[in-house]
Amino acid sequence: MILLNLYLAFFKIGLFGFGGGYVMIPLIQQEIIRNGWLSLETFLDIIAISQMTPGPIAINSGTFIGYQAAGFAGALVATIGVVTPSFILVIALSKLIKKMRQLGYLESLLLFLKPVVVGLIIAAAYNIGQTAIIDYTSIIISAAVFLILWKYKTRVHPIFLIIAAGVAGMIFY
Repeated sequence: MILLNLYLAFFKIGLFGFGGGYVMIPLIQQEIIRNGWLSLETFLDIIAISQMTPGPIAINSGTFIGYQAAGFAGALVATIGVVTPSFILVIALSKLIKKMRQLGYLESLLLFLKPVVVGLIIAAAYNIGQTAIIDYTSIIISAAVFLILWKYKTRVHPIFLIIAAGVAGMIFY
Protein backbone atom coordinates (compact mmCIF):
# COMPACT_ATOMS: atom_id res chain seq x y z
CA MET A 1 0.00 0.00 0.00
CA ILE A 2 2.84 2.42 0.78
CA LEU A 3 4.32 1.84 -2.69
CA LEU A 4 1.01 2.71 -4.33
CA ASN A 5 0.71 5.84 -2.16
CA LEU A 6 4.28 6.86 -3.07
CA TYR A 7 3.59 6.38 -6.77
CA LEU A 8 0.32 8.32 -6.68
CA ALA A 9 1.77 11.16 -4.60
CA PHE A 10 4.77 11.62 -6.87
CA PHE A 11 2.66 11.16 -9.99
CA LYS A 12 0.54 14.08 -8.76
CA ILE A 13 3.67 16.11 -8.04
CA GLY A 14 5.00 15.40 -11.52
CA LEU A 15 1.63 16.22 -13.08
CA PHE A 16 1.05 19.55 -11.36
CA GLY A 17 4.64 20.74 -10.85
CA PHE A 18 4.91 23.24 -13.70
CA GLY A 19 8.04 25.34 -13.65
CA GLY A 20 10.62 22.92 -12.30
CA GLY A 21 11.86 21.64 -8.98
CA TYR A 22 11.51 24.78 -6.87
CA VAL A 23 7.85 24.99 -7.81
CA MET A 24 7.37 21.36 -6.79
CA ILE A 25 8.79 21.85 -3.29
CA PRO A 26 5.47 22.97 -1.71
CA LEU A 27 3.68 20.06 -3.39
CA ILE A 28 6.29 17.58 -2.17
CA GLN A 29 6.16 19.07 1.33
CA GLN A 30 2.37 18.77 1.44
CA GLU A 31 2.49 15.11 0.38
CA ILE A 32 5.20 14.02 2.80
CA ILE A 33 3.48 15.78 5.71
CA ARG A 34 0.04 14.43 4.75
CA ASN A 35 1.37 10.88 4.49
CA GLY A 36 3.73 11.16 7.46
CA TRP A 37 6.72 9.82 5.52
CA LEU A 38 9.25 12.31 6.95
CA SER A 39 9.58 15.08 9.48
CA LEU A 40 9.83 18.64 8.18
CA GLU A 41 13.48 18.84 9.27
CA THR A 42 14.35 15.64 7.37
CA PHE A 43 12.47 16.98 4.36
CA LEU A 44 14.56 20.17 4.40
CA ASP A 45 17.74 18.08 4.59
CA ILE A 46 16.58 16.05 1.59
CA ILE A 47 15.79 19.22 -0.38
CA ALA A 48 19.30 20.52 0.39
CA ILE A 49 20.85 17.23 -0.75
CA SER A 50 18.63 17.20 -3.85
CA GLN A 51 19.90 20.65 -4.82
CA MET A 52 23.53 19.62 -4.47
CA THR A 53 23.29 16.36 -6.42
CA PRO A 54 23.15 16.30 -10.21
CA GLY A 55 19.71 16.11 -11.74
CA PRO A 56 16.28 17.64 -11.22
CA ILE A 57 15.24 18.42 -7.66
CA ALA A 58 11.89 16.64 -8.02
CA ILE A 59 13.47 13.38 -9.17
CA ASN A 60 16.26 13.52 -6.59
CA SER A 61 13.91 14.34 -3.73
CA GLY A 62 11.44 11.69 -4.91
CA THR A 63 14.21 9.12 -4.88
CA PHE A 64 15.42 10.14 -1.41
CA ILE A 65 11.92 10.36 0.08
CA GLY A 66 10.89 7.06 -1.49
CA TYR A 67 14.00 5.42 -0.06
CA GLN A 68 13.34 6.83 3.41
CA ALA A 69 9.71 5.68 3.28
CA ALA A 70 10.08 2.20 1.73
CA GLY A 71 13.71 1.39 0.87
CA PHE A 72 14.92 0.67 -2.66
CA ALA A 73 11.44 -0.22 -3.94
CA GLY A 74 10.11 3.08 -2.58
CA ALA A 75 12.90 5.02 -4.28
CA LEU A 76 12.18 3.33 -7.58
CA VAL A 77 8.40 3.78 -7.36
CA ALA A 78 8.60 7.46 -6.34
CA THR A 79 11.09 8.22 -9.11
CA ILE A 80 8.95 6.50 -11.72
CA GLY A 81 5.88 8.27 -10.35
CA VAL A 82 7.36 11.76 -10.72
CA VAL A 83 8.54 11.21 -14.32
CA THR A 84 5.48 9.33 -15.61
CA PRO A 85 3.29 12.41 -16.27
CA SER A 86 6.01 14.13 -18.28
CA PHE A 87 6.68 10.97 -20.24
CA ILE A 88 3.00 10.52 -21.07
CA LEU A 89 2.44 14.19 -21.92
CA VAL A 90 5.48 14.46 -24.18
CA ILE A 91 4.47 11.40 -26.17
CA ALA A 92 0.76 12.24 -26.35
CA LEU A 93 1.07 15.92 -27.10
CA SER A 94 4.16 16.19 -29.33
CA LYS A 95 2.17 16.80 -32.53
CA LEU A 96 -0.24 19.17 -30.81
CA ILE A 97 2.65 21.23 -29.45
CA LYS A 98 4.06 21.66 -32.95
CA LYS A 99 0.69 22.99 -34.16
CA MET A 100 0.25 25.25 -31.12
CA ARG A 101 3.68 26.83 -31.64
CA GLN A 102 2.71 27.82 -35.14
CA LEU A 103 -0.58 29.34 -33.95
CA GLY A 104 0.87 31.20 -30.96
CA TYR A 105 -1.28 29.48 -28.31
CA LEU A 106 1.68 27.97 -26.50
CA GLU A 107 3.36 31.35 -25.98
CA SER A 108 0.09 32.74 -24.56
CA LEU A 109 -0.21 29.81 -22.16
CA LEU A 110 3.39 30.22 -20.99
CA LEU A 111 2.88 33.95 -20.41
CA PHE A 112 -0.12 33.08 -18.22
CA LEU A 113 1.83 30.46 -16.24
CA LYS A 114 4.91 32.61 -15.47
CA PRO A 115 3.32 34.55 -12.57
CA VAL A 116 1.96 31.30 -11.14
CA VAL A 117 5.44 29.77 -11.19
CA VAL A 118 6.93 32.85 -9.50
CA GLY A 119 4.26 32.66 -6.78
CA LEU A 120 4.99 28.98 -6.14
CA ILE A 121 8.72 29.67 -5.90
CA ILE A 122 8.06 32.45 -3.37
CA ALA A 123 5.80 30.09 -1.39
CA ALA A 124 8.54 27.43 -1.37
CA ALA A 125 11.13 29.94 -0.18
CA TYR A 126 8.81 31.14 2.57
CA ASN A 127 7.98 27.60 3.76
CA ILE A 128 11.61 26.51 3.80
CA GLY A 129 12.71 29.77 5.42
CA GLN A 130 10.29 29.26 8.31
CA THR A 131 12.03 26.06 9.30
CA ALA A 132 15.59 26.68 8.08
CA ILE A 133 16.03 30.15 9.56
CA ILE A 134 16.10 29.38 13.27
CA ASP A 135 18.25 32.09 14.86
CA TYR A 136 20.32 35.20 14.15
CA THR A 137 23.24 33.18 12.81
CA SER A 138 21.07 31.46 10.19
CA ILE A 139 19.56 34.86 9.28
CA ILE A 140 23.05 36.30 8.74
CA ILE A 141 24.18 33.32 6.64
CA SER A 142 20.98 33.44 4.54
CA ALA A 143 21.21 37.21 4.08
CA ALA A 144 24.88 36.99 3.09
CA VAL A 145 24.13 34.36 0.44
CA PHE A 146 21.19 36.40 -0.86
CA LEU A 147 23.24 39.60 -1.05
CA ILE A 148 26.13 37.88 -2.83
CA LEU A 149 23.71 36.35 -5.36
CA TRP A 150 21.95 39.67 -5.85
CA LYS A 151 25.11 41.74 -6.23
CA TYR A 152 27.22 39.35 -8.31
CA LYS A 153 24.45 37.42 -10.12
CA THR A 154 26.15 35.04 -12.54
CA ARG A 155 29.73 35.79 -11.52
CA VAL A 156 29.52 33.62 -8.38
CA HIS A 157 28.80 29.96 -8.90
CA PRO A 158 26.03 28.54 -6.66
CA ILE A 159 28.24 25.59 -5.69
CA PHE A 160 30.68 28.04 -4.08
CA LEU A 161 27.84 29.56 -2.04
CA ILE A 162 26.52 26.14 -0.98
CA ILE A 163 29.99 25.12 0.21
CA ALA A 164 30.60 28.47 1.92
CA ALA A 165 27.22 28.34 3.70
CA GLY A 166 27.92 24.74 4.74
CA VAL A 167 31.31 25.69 6.16
CA ALA A 168 29.75 28.66 7.98
CA GLY A 169 27.11 26.34 9.41
CA MET A 170 29.77 23.89 10.58
CA ILE A 171 31.74 26.70 12.22
CA PHE A 172 28.81 28.34 14.01
CA TYR A 173 26.80 25.23 14.88
